[in-house]
Amino acid sequence: MKLKKCMKCGALVRVIEECKCGEISCCGEKMVDVIPNSTDAAIEKHVPELSVVDNKLVAKVNHVMEEDHFIEWISFKNGDLEKTVYLEPGKPAEARFCRTTGTTVYAYCNKHGLWKKEI
Repeated sequence: MKLKKCMKCGALVRVIEECKCGEISCCGEKMVDVIPNSTDAAIEKHVPELSVVDNKLVAKVNHVMEEDHFIEWISFKNGDLEKTVYLEPGKPAEARFCRTTGTTVYAYCNKHGLWKKEI
């Protein structure tokens, strides 16, 4: 999964294929790569916790879900298969996916960026 972010307005773009004719830009500036973190060192947790329930992969993030600070989405990626569940403030930061091996689960916090957990 490759993401780019505008440092001026905060727009987030998922890159499916790299631009061959130059850089992707927003607000007149080059967008920067978003590099996923995988180690929580803060009070707020961001790395998805994974479990299996009823043969489904359950991804949870133990994180506040407030209007101004929340997990925006959780995404499952395995090869060419990708599924994203968009979340809302006030609701649990949780998503269910088909259970497979070789999967990476990503979570995006609106304040602290992209986090991942590999299976």
